[in-house]
Amino acid sequence: MKQFPLWVMVGVLGAVIVGAGVWITRRPAPESLPAAAVPTVLAPEAVAALGQLKPAGEVRRLAAPVSGFGGTPRIAALLVKEGERILKGQPLAIFDSRPQIEAEIAEVNAQIQSAALEVELQQREVSRYAAAAKVGAAAMVAYEEKQDELRRFQREGVELIAKRRSLETDLADSELLSPIDGVVLKIHSRVGERPGNDGVMEVGASQSMEALVEVYESDINRIAIGQSVSLISENGGFKGTLEGRVERITPQVRQRKVLSTDPTGDADARVIEVDVVLSPTSAKRVTQLSGLKVIARFKTP
Repeated sequence: MKQFPLWVMVGVLGAVIVGAGVWITRRPAPESLPAAAVPTVLAPEAVAALGQLKPAGEVRRLAAPVSGFGGTPRIAALLVKEGERILKGQPLAIFDSRPQIEAEIAEVNAQIQSAALEVELQQREVSRYAAAAKVGAAAMVAYEEKQDELRRFQREGVELIAKRRSLETDLADSELLSPIDGVVLKIHSRVGERPGNDGVMEVGASQSMEALVEVYESDINRIAIGQSVSLISENGGFKGTLEGRVERITPQVRQRKVLSTDPTGDADARVIEVDVVLSPTSAKRVTQLSGLKVIARFKTP
């Protein structure tokens, strides 16, 4: 067997080692395994619903009186405007029955005065005939007649006084007075009209305000007592945002009453009423805007 020189063998071994190093260097790195996909959790969308501002306190509907002058009188004058603050006992409207009642009271007062003079005259006559009655029987008959006349005028005076009291009651009813301190919410009747079933006007003790919001029945499970709510005007009735919280949730499903100006809105939708009490700062801004439509957004926790 032929033997190669030592230097040849060393050279071949070096070439092998260098070639192996080049192969290792150029070998592609193993592909890295993709990281496990992390699912994206979307925040629940806030519930939005349409509502209407209203006083949180007492609301009174004031009607016209039914008088004896042909039913409900017409309105002769309105003394307040919608949104105006009022005090208890303040005159709000005057009815057209007032002048006639005042004229009748003046006439009755004159009749009472005349009857009082007649009573005074008859009392003197009775005293005179009483003295004459001691003389004979004929004078006694005349005396009794004078007594009857006295009693007739006295009864007439009592009846006239009762009639005046009744007219004074009608006179008081001819002027509409505020039963509470508050604000005029809505005027239903105008000057010259006979008030209908809605009465003359509505007044409310609106030191605090709330929004009656109609939430779709499919969203009510996302509403809770105490939940924060922000409100904006649907038609620009006020600027910015109002803040409030859920006060009550009515446990009854019904058809919506507060309709949107959007013609595509579902007027037959089933809703649940949610009362949202406004913060004092927000309520102060909209005290005179009862009935204004708002869009409520219930904030998610």
